[in-house]
Amino acid sequence: MKKYVFLLIPIFFLASCGGAKKITSTAETMATAKVFNAHQNSLPDFETLATRLQLTHRTEANEQRITVSMRMKKDEIIWIRAAILGFTVAKAYITPEKVIYYETIGQTYFEGDYSLLSSWLGIEVDFEKTQNILLGQALFDLNSSEYTYEITLNKYKIQPKKQAANFIHSLFLYPGSFRVAATSVEQPEFERVFFISYGDYQQVENQFFPSKISVMTNEKGEQTNIVVEYKNIDLNVSVGFPFEVPPGYERIEL
Repeated sequence: MKKYVFLLIPIFFLASCGGAKKITSTAETMATAKVFNAHQNSLPDFETLATRLQLTHRTEANEQRITVSMRMKKDEIIWIRAAILGFTVAKAYITPEKVIYYETIGQTYFEGDYSLLSSWLGIEVDFEKTQNILLGQALFDLNSSEYTYEITLNKYKIQPKKQAANFIHSLFLYPGSFRVAATSVEQPEFERVFFISYGDYQQVENQFFPSKISVMTNEKGEQTNIVVEYKNIDLNVSVGFPFEVPPGYERIEL
């Protein structure tokens, strides 16, 4: 349960007030820097966000559905409450400096940095990358001196000009919106694969947000799948970020 709660942190996220709007465009050949700039310029701009979503967690052994509330103050705070049948099972408070969460079943809490999450996902994770995952933004700094692209299946496939032997990664962008379609990271030495795919994007206040995120991790044959389906989203509303570890909870070191 502890690892599960912590693993949820980078993939809780967004929805829209209406249904997803499919953006149909054709990928066209253009300068590499222009593709990268178009992606960067498509990053949603807001001050606060509040949303509710449905999360499904699947392993070979079981499946669990959880209702999640999330609030965000862009670049500063990500606040999460996970519940089953209306009862809180976990809360998290995430800032650029640290991650704090508690879970009610075992009455434990964690306070620390992103090192454990980075180890589990197989990539270096910090607040910015966590936020990028939630917003459909590239995990890596794209620049034309280190990365190149080709058009594959009507998407922009971006890869390093020289892949590292044990860190093979790629990124796919949708044409038109230039939002992330998929991200993959493979580490053969550790038999580890991390894959995120995004469904059709939707427009909220003329900005593109994901409507569905699917995450798959596989390490030495042990596979976990998490699917996030978004129910609603409000931008730039007044929200609070209440968080206090209940008295008597035991601090754990992960």
